[in-house]
Amino acid sequence: MEATSNQVDQYGGYTGMQPDDFAALVYRIADQAELPRAQVVLGGDHLGPNRWRDLGPAEAMDRADALVTAYVRAGFAKIHLDCSMVCAGDPVPLPGTLVAARAARLARVAEKAAGELEQRADLVYVIGTEVPVPGGAQETIDALTPTAPDAARTTVAEHRAAFAEAGLDEAWERVIALVVQPGVEFDHLRVVDYEPDAARQLSEVVTEHPGLVFEAHSTDYQTRTALAELVRDHWAVLKVGPGLTFALREALFALAAIEDELIGEADRSDLVNAVEAAMLADPTWWAGYYDGDPDQQRLARRYSYSDRSRYYWPHPAVFSAVERLFLNLDDAGIPLPVLSEHLPEQYRRVRTGELPGNARALVVDHVRDVLRDYAYACGAEGASA
Repeated sequence: MEATSNQVDQYGGYTGMQPDDFAALVYRIADQAELPRAQVVLGGDHLGPNRWRDLGPAEAMDRADALVTAYVRAGFAKIHLDCSMVCAGDPVPLPGTLVAARAARLARVAEKAAGELEQRADLVYVIGTEVPVPGGAQETIDALTPTAPDAARTTVAEHRAAFAEAGLDEAWERVIALVVQPGVEFDHLRVVDYEPDAARQLSEVVTEHPGLVFEAHSTDYQTRTALAELVRDHWAVLKVGPGLTFALREALFALAAIEDELIGEADRSDLVNAVEAAMLADPTWWAGYYDGDPDQQRLARRYSYSDRSRYYWPHPAVFSAVERLFLNLDDAGIPLPVLSEHLPEQYRRVRTGELPGNARALVVDHVRDVLRDYAYACGAEGASA
């Protein structure tokens, strides 16, 4: 489970959480789910000067040092070193050797912080800077070009040299992944699917570096087959975020449609309108993303692949509507034919006794449908079922 540098930092990020807070949240959920904490790996994504690009590089990197220190002290073990951001006064484009030197600086900071812990953290590192915009592309996309093989080789060579220069040969042995663009992305309406032939030469680069795999960002909405092909071609770390919250929204809206069939208008949760009202009252999280006329924006707020509605589920009115939705449906009971109409996969599992028919379980299982594709791609036992 990863936190990104703009979400969680030593000042609170946009979530209001410092690394310790995020770790406590994840562990609390793990405890509630009876998942052993030993099976939880916390990752820090895009750790570097991203949040402070408006500052000069000296001050921005000082803050990045503190950021990495806070993450390591909080128990984060998978550290993505990303210093690709141009700070105020930096040369443009930023030389790869400078990016690598800054990444090595942060690795040294991480190693120091880990060494100061009572029980030293088993850190691993991810390098690489050719990553999509978090949350999906804001512009319309039709196709993507995978990272050039020689560019990937150069990134590895520059980082290896920078680690050696910093006296971090031992830490280099714990660099486990390289972030490169396999040619996958999504925007509001489209998904660019993985094309193995286009990435064939790139996929071979990782075989030149034993112990190294690729990490792919923005794999949301890839087909089950495409995910399996990515794994086969050495993208062993597949990152997903909006694809899961999209499934959450999809299931909740399906339950709201069922509620319309079963519950009188005066007693309904009116969930869909509650989400719309919250998004209109505070457009902070979508206004800069959804263009077009009012009708196009309305559709995007509800159905876009980028799923900006994910920021509104904690809103008090929306949270209350979800709880009322669950209560209404559990009190009324969902007739099987109605469930079949709106959530056919969950209907099948309820029929066979694999899944209880309560509203919350139906939502969680629909999200798990996304995770099942990833499990299949990674060859998890029982994934094909």
